[in-house]
Amino acid sequence: MDDEANDLHWTPPPRPEWLQRFNAEGRGMDIGNLVPLDADELIATAQRVTGFTDFGSDEWREPFGVLLKSLEEEAELHFFGRLMTRSDILIWLQALLGVQAAFNEHPEIAREVIDRPLVIAGLSRSGTSILFELLSQDPQFGSPRHWEMMFPYPPPERSTYDTDPRIERCQHLITQWNRVTPTYATMHEMDARLPNECVIAQACTFVSEFLAYLFQVPGYMQWLATRADWTYPYVFYKRMLQLWQWRNPRRHWLLKAPSHLNYLPVLFKVFPDARVLLTHRDPIKAQASVVSLTGTFYWMRSDKPMAVSAFEGLLSPEHMAARLERIIDWQDRGEIPGEQCFSSLYADLIERPVEAVRRIYGEAGLACTPETIRRVEAYLAKKPQGKFGRHDYGVGESAEIRRKRAIFRRYQEYFGVPNEVA
Repeated sequence: MDDEANDLHWTPPPRPEWLQRFNAEGRGMDIGNLVPLDADELIATAQRVTGFTDFGSDEWREPFGVLLKSLEEEAELHFFGRLMTRSDILIWLQALLGVQAAFNEHPEIAREVIDRPLVIAGLSRSGTSILFELLSQDPQFGSPRHWEMMFPYPPPERSTYDTDPRIERCQHLITQWNRVTPTYATMHEMDARLPNECVIAQACTFVSEFLAYLFQVPGYMQWLATRADWTYPYVFYKRMLQLWQWRNPRRHWLLKAPSHLNYLPVLFKVFPDARVLLTHRDPIKAQASVVSLTGTFYWMRSDKPMAVSAFEGLLSPEHMAARLERIIDWQDRGEIPGEQCFSSLYADLIERPVEAVRRIYGEAGLACTPETIRRVEAYLAKKPQGKFGRHDYGVGESAEIRRKRAIFRRYQEYFGVPNEVA
């Protein structure tokens, strides 16, 4: 690792022996031609596999091309990483084709109403996942499961929702991450039946921050930051929600992605009656965890050290503070409806989760029934903190902490976010 990466306190974990041997066997092969990432060939393969040719629109084509160029020129994928990446891209292309096919076959899907979704947004590692899981215990909410995000076509049916054969295929693919990099299992639970983040579904539009976490692709990241039309992935995601609820109705959607924090005006444009829960945590602690998670994602598919300087927009405290302060400015200027935004502190959620849930319901004007609290308590009893292992990461020396604390002062004071490290 270079000096900047060491400053951020992340070291690549050892590779499993089977993966070391697999990649070693590929070093004498032409893996670029063995595992092609050519745009025309990938598109043709997805069309052949699905039997569909209509993508519906062309907004995805430019980011698709930018991503492929960055993958070839910057990502330095190892042999197995290239196989994983080709599989991902084909799944995303097939999802695009499938969603359009569903609307072509059943135009009435477009009449589905997405009523007052509850959207969780916040810093990565700020409690978005546990809050998502706790609120999903309430039967008034429905959340898209990972398997239907990955394989949205044909439209899921209520009668087969828990037995659909796509579940098993998704389960194998997402748990593969733990087999490739076992330390990932301590960071995030992966299960095909669990709800997951909106950015994972939006990946099929090729305009998604999820892709910037999977691969070291600074060229693609620059395109996202300067040229991407973020309305497109949100409009497409609304279509996916309509498709998912068509034959498996939900009263209200419960949705989550940390990156919604960066696009709240767009989110409210597409979902004007949305209610947004903003999660807050000491940014210094959250940032250290994000660095660890990001490095682990990159390490799954590449031997290339994490080049921190190339990912300043994701990792530097100055950029993180700017993104957090932008939320304050949006609220103060009325660019997002403040009355539809509510806050949840990580410390409260971890120390007093049931009380935190009750308070959130009260502030958001949601009906919190005794049955909902019973379900939340039962879920917590089955999933104590640390159940899936401990996720260790450093936060730096005291001088570094003091410097960062000053950078994040406005955000912490505005939302009342306590320090976790001194």
